[in-house]
Amino acid sequence: MKKMITAFLLFDFVAAMLFLGVYGLRSKAVAADSGLVRMVDSGLEGAEDVRKIAITFDDGPHPSYTEQLLDGLKERGVVATFFVTGEHAQLHPDIIRRMQEEGHLIGNHTYSHIQLTRANREVFKEELIKTNEILKNITGEEVQYVRPPYGSWDKSFEKELNMFPVLWTVDPLDWCSKNVSCITEKIVNKVEENDIILMHDYYATSVTAALKAIDELLEEGYTFVTVEEILFD
Repeated sequence: MKKMITAFLLFDFVAAMLFLGVYGLRSKAVAADSGLVRMVDSGLEGAEDVRKIAITFDDGPHPSYTEQLLDGLKERGVVATFFVTGEHAQLHPDIIRRMQEEGHLIGNHTYSHIQLTRANREVFKEELIKTNEILKNITGEEVQYVRPPYGSWDKSFEKELNMFPVLWTVDPLDWCSKNVSCITEKIVNKVEENDIILMHDYYATSVTAALKAIDELLEEGYTFVTVEEILFD
């Protein structure tokens, strides 16, 4: 009888230990899961706090200024969007390839920087198609985005060419000024979250001002992305 009681007590003890062990493991797993949830939530909250802006450059690539700009962007870990002309892309395909390799977005700025009018619609369209072909031959990728010179656009091109126009929200008029400080101040003082900054990589002062503005905006906590992240995220 004593042996039976001892056996039952031993069985109860072992069962209790197993229960406590399993429960303890389960508690740890729940705690770990909760911690994971908290970390994920924290990460999501951080993502929501990111203030995105996009900086864009028209008219290039320039054989020296664009290279200087790419060096500066790479040093800062910043991506940009380049709206290039087919004419300049043909002359400097290596720079286009470098843009692609370093994570920048490449868009169409017509072949010769032509402005759309009622009289030249077909010529304008042909320039877009020609530039798309030039860029695809260089990068192997289809071009989706277009920056129409002077902002003149025909909405029917979006269906005809399957292209999306990208305008801007901040224009420091860098192309008509040689005052680096003035250009930089116009950008930094006007920019807000989700803005698209219009600049040109065809002028030395524009490149210098762009990099100075980027430095100041990075210090303010902005994150630079390509235009597609502003438009569609």
